[in-house]
Amino acid sequence: MAARDEKESVAQHEHNDAPAPSVFGNEFDTVVSSLVLQDDTPWYRKRNLRRLYLLFVGSVLCVETTSGYDASVTNGLQSVPTWVSFFDNPTTTILGLMGSMYALGAIVSVPFVPYIADAFGRRRSTQLGCLIICCGAAIQTASQNRGMFMAARVIIGIGITPAIVGGSNLISDSMLIAIIELAHPKERARLGSLFNAFFFTGSSLAAIVTIATFRMKSDWGWRIPSVFQILPSIITLIFINFIPESPRWLIAKGRDSEALAVIVEYHAEGNPESEFATAEFAQIKQTLALEKEIAKQSWSSLLKTKGNRRRVMIAAFLGLATQWSGNGLISYYLTSILTNVGITDSLTKQVINLSITLWGAITAFIIAFWSTRFPRRRAYLACTISILIVFVIWTAASAQYSATKSKSWSALVIALIFIYQPCYNIAFNALSYAYLPELFPYQTRTRGASVFQWFSRAALFLNTFVNPIGMQKAGWKYLTSYCVFIAFEIVFIYFLFPETAGKSIEELAFLYEDDAHAEQARRVTGYKAEADHAVHESMDGTATRTGATLA
Repeated sequence: MAARDEKESVAQHEHNDAPAPSVFGNEFDTVVSSLVLQDDTPWYRKRNLRRLYLLFVGSVLCVETTSGYDASVTNGLQSVPTWVSFFDNPTTTILGLMGSMYALGAIVSVPFVPYIADAFGRRRSTQLGCLIICCGAAIQTASQNRGMFMAARVIIGIGITPAIVGGSNLISDSMLIAIIELAHPKERARLGSLFNAFFFTGSSLAAIVTIATFRMKSDWGWRIPSVFQILPSIITLIFINFIPESPRWLIAKGRDSEALAVIVEYHAEGNPESEFATAEFAQIKQTLALEKEIAKQSWSSLLKTKGNRRRVMIAAFLGLATQWSGNGLISYYLTSILTNVGITDSLTKQVINLSITLWGAITAFIIAFWSTRFPRRRAYLACTISILIVFVIWTAASAQYSATKSKSWSALVIALIFIYQPCYNIAFNALSYAYLPELFPYQTRTRGASVFQWFSRAALFLNTFVNPIGMQKAGWKYLTSYCVFIAFEIVFIYFLFPETAGKSIEELAFLYEDDAHAEQARRVTGYKAEADHAVHESMDGTATRTGATLA
């Protein structure tokens, strides 16, 4: 069982879509996997890797903090009297527009992000996004009317997508991609899961700042929470200068010596003779070379094969599901939810908001550390089924409160919101950024991440605009729409989600392909079995095939 868990944690290797991968390429995959399994030294006992991961916290992981801060501050400001009065007590339609402008900005920027991240690197993409966010936050702080406030939120939204796509990839490729590509294979999946958990760091910070200032009689009661939105981006801009560029991006740009130096320093603790560093470098080069034989860096490459079309469909679904599973309702309009169940005191709302965000942070980080140990598909099913149960009971409790005005039903609704947090975090929060890189090969990974981001932001735009209107017009009946969509999610995941945990790189490369490709996958898997046998013989001292290959 322990070996299986470790294998799942290294399932983030780069995928290979080539029709006929060579035996040697697969031996590199085998050597890297075997060496990872032999490595029993934890990351915190490796000086260079420990330094890299600590820098991740202040750079790539901090990017997602901005998203969490925006969601929570948007929700919290609705309970700040000076904000409500300054913007002339906005109606539900205006409130929806003010909330959705952030998502609109993200939608606008998504098509350009892959070109920026692939052309200039993951770090530059993140830096550009953070600078744009800082400009937007400054304008929001200085807003003099609704139009200026909404324009600022569009600008912040434009900045968040290049920051996230850049950041998440440095652990592997841009920040989502940065995390996956810079991290050691042993911790790659777990760091990808932690990326989303930092959403709650931002939401908790926003809730604390808002509760500390909402009683202020001047406009600074809402301007101070707005200006603090700059903080995560400033931290990222400082720390990102101290982390290296993605080795995969460097190799793709022909800068092999720089890439090898990065791998040696952080994955081999500076040992240039490391067998692991040599094997990983060769694995990356082989993977990129094979992928380039059939992949062209264009959007059309996402739709050229049956397998890629299925990947795009799953990425689009995940983008929708991560926003339409009820989380946006809680993150952006908790104030309205509480009003609908009889909670009207501003301080009480702020305290509940802070409590929920802190509870969400605790559960998100705990689940992120454990989520990669479980099969992906099973985790998504557990997540959606538990969310559906919560929403069905939530809907019934809201209906009962509407009819009886009983405080017990109101208390049950609040309790269910707390229960919802770990249910959502099981998969949608913990696995989305870990699962996507397992589906997409390198040459289409930034575009795959952008498809996810576009549909996620489009769903968020619709959510943030429609939610306040729906809650005012339909009351508790509006919750039934979430019940229906979450039920659809369960069906989609059950029939269409592949299981990626525990599968080899070769098997993942041929997901959903036709019979000819499936036969190639079987042949490749056979090659890998032979290489596995050779590696085990080498480890027993009866053969030296692995050493000969690397030499």
